Amino acid sequence: MKMVVAAGTPGAGKTSVLMHAVRELLRAGRHPALVKIDCMWTEDDARFKRLAVPVAVGLSRDMCPDHYAIYNFDEMLEWAGAQGADILLNETAGLCLRCAPYPDKALAICVIDVTTGPNSPLKVGPLLTTADAAVMTKGDLVSQAEREVFRERILEVNSGCRIIEANGLSGKGSAELAELMAGWPDLSGEMVLRHNPPLAVCTLCT
Repeated sequence: MKMVVAAGTPGAGKTSVLMHAVRELLRAGRHPALVKIDCMWTEDDARFKRLAVPVAVGLSRDMCPDHYAIYNFDEMLEWAGAQGADILLNETAGLCLRCAPYPDKALAICVIDVTTGPNSPLKVGPLLTTADAAVMTKGDLVSQAEREVFRERILEVNSGCRIIEANGLSGKGSAELAELMAGWPDLSGEMVLRHNPPLAVCTLCT
């Protein structure tokens, strides 16, 4: 089985981008399963169920959603295996920007909204700096020059990451994203986190 962890700030378009990627994976004969991690409530599982793929939901409530995801990776993989999946997709909320909920052998994707401003990649932290791919969304709402500046800012903090420009409405970039997922190596051996979760008070709480 392959594992994909997609994280990003609320409203960045993670669910819409993943839905288009799931359609591409299904067309390619893959068998994805998805775990949606959110804080208090979500109806995104109903959207994914329309694609006829196995979906599970985890609500972190009093816990950081990215920490919650980290603590439940083993259970997620066991569940996905029971569904006959060959790719586990985990979408997590990515609220405080200091977490990096990425195991080292999973494909780590940071979904980031271009309309948040040209300097926002400099503020994200390990959610972006330890990612394998950055998916830029809502680029149709800004100019080409702004998109180029945003791309350069991403490369400033993570020079080795692959950048995909995606559109959650039209599906632009979904084929490229699905190809990256399908080509990622299968999990093997023990996994470790790419970056330690913060131990202090969440910046949102502060």
